[in-house]
Amino acid sequence: MRDDDDVKITEYTAPAGGWGSMKGMAKILPKEGLGPETLDTLRRQNKPGGVMCVSCAWGKPAKPHIAEFCENGAKATAWELSSLRVTPDFFAKHSVTELEAWPDHDLEQAGRLTHPMRYDRATDRYVAVSWDEAFAAIGAKLKSCDPTKVVLYASGRASLETSFMYSLFGRMWGQQNLPDSSNMCHETTSVGLKSAIGSPVATIQMEDYDKCDAIFSFGQNVGTNSPRMLHNLQACAKRGVEIVTFNPLRERGWERFASPQNPAQMLTGSSTDISSQYHQVKAGGDIAALTGICKLVIEEDDRAVAKGTKRILDHHFIEQHTTRFEDFANYCRNAAWSDILRDSGLTRDAIEQAARVYMKSERVIAVYGMGITQHRYGIDALHMIVNLLLLRGNIGREGAGPGPVRGHSNVQGQRTVGITEKTELAPVERLKELFEFEPPTEDGWDTVEACRQIIAGTAQGFVQLGGNFLRATPEHARMKQAWAKLPITVHIATKLNKSHLVPGEESYILPCLGRLETDMQRGGRQAVSMEDSFSHIYGSVGKATPAADTLLSEPAIVAGIAKAVLPPNPNVPWDEWVGDYGLVRNAIENVYPDKFANFNERLFEPGGFWKGNPAAHRKWETESGKAEFNVPRAMDASGITPAEGRMRLITLRSNDQFNTTIYGYDDRFRGISGTRMVAMMNKADIAKLGLSDGQTIALESDAEDGVDRVVEGLRLVEYNIPEGCIGGYYPELNYLIPLEHHALESHVPAGKSVPVRVRVQDATLGA
Repeated sequence: MRDDDDVKITEYTAPAGGWGSMKGMAKILPKEGLGPETLDTLRRQNKPGGVMCVSCAWGKPAKPHIAEFCENGAKATAWELSSLRVTPDFFAKHSVTELEAWPDHDLEQAGRLTHPMRYDRATDRYVAVSWDEAFAAIGAKLKSCDPTKVVLYASGRASLETSFMYSLFGRMWGQQNLPDSSNMCHETTSVGLKSAIGSPVATIQMEDYDKCDAIFSFGQNVGTNSPRMLHNLQACAKRGVEIVTFNPLRERGWERFASPQNPAQMLTGSSTDISSQYHQVKAGGDIAALTGICKLVIEEDDRAVAKGTKRILDHHFIEQHTTRFEDFANYCRNAAWSDILRDSGLTRDAIEQAARVYMKSERVIAVYGMGITQHRYGIDALHMIVNLLLLRGNIGREGAGPGPVRGHSNVQGQRTVGITEKTELAPVERLKELFEFEPPTEDGWDTVEACRQIIAGTAQGFVQLGGNFLRATPEHARMKQAWAKLPITVHIATKLNKSHLVPGEESYILPCLGRLETDMQRGGRQAVSMEDSFSHIYGSVGKATPAADTLLSEPAIVAGIAKAVLPPNPNVPWDEWVGDYGLVRNAIENVYPDKFANFNERLFEPGGFWKGNPAAHRKWETESGKAEFNVPRAMDASGITPAEGRMRLITLRSNDQFNTTIYGYDDRFRGISGTRMVAMMNKADIAKLGLSDGQTIALESDAEDGVDRVVEGLRLVEYNIPEGCIGGYYPELNYLIPLEHHALESHVPAGKSVPVRVRVQDATLGA
């Protein structure tokens, strides 16, 4: 537990990277008791023929740096290769009730899980079982369930091979309840890009950063979420690329960067300025800001027509490749500046500065993250980014296009190989032909629907392939209560987390090998594969010594469960697949020949092999057959109705975490150390509410749905954040997010604009 004396709030003035990054790594590596194998893993990380990082999904260059890992990648590596162990003796000493009260950090810091465990309700402890016992008991229980009421969740970390086997198991069992972590972050991308340009992923390649002359960034924190991207941004900035950033908080990675691999910068303390413009848009204000930019661009083109001068828009591209341009252009022309400025929180001068950059640039990349996708009208915000790019033909050519920055290392790849609840995205006819079974055609449950069914008491089980689902989801209090009533919960994991400590009526923890470890099967040392944010596929070979000789690989565990539940099928040789993952890749190639031709032969191609993207070649697989302009349904992406005292909570990651994994309590870039229980607020809002910096407050949900959601014990921090907004950490503040407060169509929890009120000593301020 943390002590109040450990808490320090001080401004951090150094750049991203640099000595701060080195110190961050130096703090965690010794704590995990690491040795030469960790250094060797880092040496091989993200390089051709090496091991792919278990952290973010940024691309792996064909010609890597000497060190092709970042601070957060090093932390993730140290976390997985920890010398600490959670053995059956650990569980004998600690009851589940006791462990459930431990902080997230302390649970994972305890070390790697070593044995399959079953929850014993009589003693309130997990007890060791053999693998055979675990598979037999899990299989018997799952066979007693209605398969359409069991959730098969997948974290974005599982390999392509494991994910393919898992999705195949689900469909052979007769269900498609296959939510994954994309449902909580970039499902808006999958839905929004697909509807607008026909492709659900980025159209750009890493090489396009060498060819662009402007980058527009929306709602993405590069220094924490994708630090290796800073090398590309630094190179762009040095060659004069204009980088225009829109984000509610000033995140250091978008301000300046010192490369730890640049001796001159390390010796002199110098750095590279990244953004040429930085606009602190209000949470949910991106639609309004983009409307303002598009309005200026279109009206400038109208003036060019009147004057007979050079056009601003790419009308040849618009006429040949798009539809509904006039509807969108009229929307922009009619948009009132009073609405644009109110909802964006920006000045007209700021928006004009951004528009001038766009109008003079020939090749523009649009980068975005969950600051776009996690809003009620996130689809509309994403469509506005696409609209901006379409105006000047900035999709489907070199140096231009949308570049969503994905989170987990294989979250995009899982969808590619069948982890989806939607029949339209699954190759059901191909599966039927190759494996001779009848795949289900009824759509399954995504994350939101799974939570609804769990809360309603209709879900009958939950199998978790990695991740920390219960901790990551909204509506935490109601979910926790309902989770404990599930007939069975099964967790495939490397470390202990909060989801494991709310056991269902039957509960199992199945410890697996990590990606960084040697995976020896009958066919020898195995390789796995994953897909990055650029749709490139890479092979990965772990060489570290496994945490215990009792561990099984993820494919072996999936196969063990599948064999215990399903009748034998000669077309699905589970045991042979576990013995040689190359056979799984052959099966993937047979199911998806257009994406995975010669899969095994290309597995270790430097820079990965590209699975292709029709929109990158201006082939639009939309209903209209063209790229589609879309008029937004709202100017404010938050969907929050303004009210006196109502504020917008932005849930954030710290520099010392990855998703729900908390490496430590030092959010270096924001100057917050020793605690995660904070509420960052604008100085003017603090004064308006009669509060003071450092005061302890509570936040309560203001969703007006009759459900009480309160988080107490938050330290108020005066911070540079737009008025009316509050910043606080995920997952601690997930308690405040209603389940039904999600993006329309995509169902992504709207964690970047949550309606809340500030409460002090049982009195609600501003009511």
